[in-house]
Amino acid sequence: MVYRGSQLVGAASPASATLPFKKNSASLLASFQQLWRECFPAFSQQRLAHRAQALSLSSLLCLGRHTVTGLLTTCGQEFLDWSADYRLFSKPRLPTCEMFAVVRRAVLQQLPAQAPLRVAIDDTLLRKTGMRIPGVAWRRDPLGPHFQTNFVRAQRVLQFSADVPLPGDHHRLVPIQFLHAPTPVKPSRQASAEQLTAYRSAARQARLSLLAAQNIATLRQALDAEPNGTARPLYLFVDGGYTNATVLKSLPAHTVLIGRIRKDAKLYSPPPESSASATRGRPRHYGETAPTPEQVRTDASPWQTVSLSIAGQRHDMRVKVRPNLLWRTAGLVHTLQLVVIAPLGYRLRKGSRLLYRQPAFLICTDPQLDVLTLLQGYVGRWDIEVNFREEKTLLGVGQAQVRSAASVEQVPALQVVSYAMLLLSMIRVAQGRPQADTLPPPN
Repeated sequence: MVYRGSQLVGAASPASATLPFKKNSASLLASFQQLWRECFPAFSQQRLAHRAQALSLSSLLCLGRHTVTGLLTTCGQEFLDWSADYRLFSKPRLPTCEMFAVVRRAVLQQLPAQAPLRVAIDDTLLRKTGMRIPGVAWRRDPLGPHFQTNFVRAQRVLQFSADVPLPGDHHRLVPIQFLHAPTPVKPSRQASAEQLTAYRSAARQARLSLLAAQNIATLRQALDAEPNGTARPLYLFVDGGYTNATVLKSLPAHTVLIGRIRKDAKLYSPPPESSASATRGRPRHYGETAPTPEQVRTDASPWQTVSLSIAGQRHDMRVKVRPNLLWRTAGLVHTLQLVVIAPLGYRLRKGSRLLYRQPAFLICTDPQLDVLTLLQGYVGRWDIEVNFREEKTLLGVGQAQVRSAASVEQVPALQVVSYAMLLLSMIRVAQGRPQADTLPPPN
């Protein structure tokens, strides 16, 4: 960046002449600006859109702490009035839903017609130190040791990231939804019975699984509204926290969920056809008890080997597949497919003792889904953790020192949508210049 009043002195470096393209090429910036121009109609005023675009670009270029002051300083506005910029976040002037809709439509443009939209869902914490920030509460520390439960002051958020295929069997997840998921404040001991009842009702409505189910339905409706969107399946990849009755029993049509399940989950076979035609008694909905996932792993049935592409390299996984199963948690709406992944062996160093990771147990609400597609999508779900790491460490999501309820929600959302636009711009530029030097994808 060139600061105000500064001048460039000297000629360009001779090394830049060896690159296949100019080092300061505007293709990446042009693609980023094109995505922002598609967001302009959602703003009530064009000056608000230009102000938000400048802060969005600053969130990607800021070298210090990513506070609002740091973003304004990166814009070169350290000697100007900041009131309008702070009001952009503290007032309902930032259409984050419409901005993520632009990102979602750009992701769909990268996919073939009628190809499934693969979305990973997960939540994370944005750590805070203030005691009176709206939406911030004591949360369980996921990085704490297993033998001790630690608590941190943090803001809870929920993110949806869509899979974009890249050349060479690579994949990147691009955030298409970012939601603040606060919990209600618990009333004091002197609270009345009505206040306690209202608190319990609000706490039930603030559950992450319920919030995820509601936004899955919204995403499916938005996908159906796109041209030929009803023919495009929606594949969801979640962890065990979202493989529950709240999410499974409310899945919309043309939506498949792949998630982790407990190793001792009680599964059932479909009822025999003879019981359905019985004239006496209540018809059976569940058949005989099926083996648990752990019993399937330890039985004598053979394993099958599936070759997957992970970070551009081929890896073999040993799996067992059991189709046509029922689970009371999922209800009678879904006939499930169970996939058991054998523990993966690894060595800490060359020649050291062979160690093993824990096995994984997955269920899929489509019993006919190809196991390669299922495993490839779930392995690619790891990239949402890469999204969280880059958002927190490189882009400073959660570092803004704001106190109003709207600002606490909108400042991180603007940073995440800027990150999503940057990823899409990089993908578009890489497609236009396949021989360009790029950083290797994450492992």
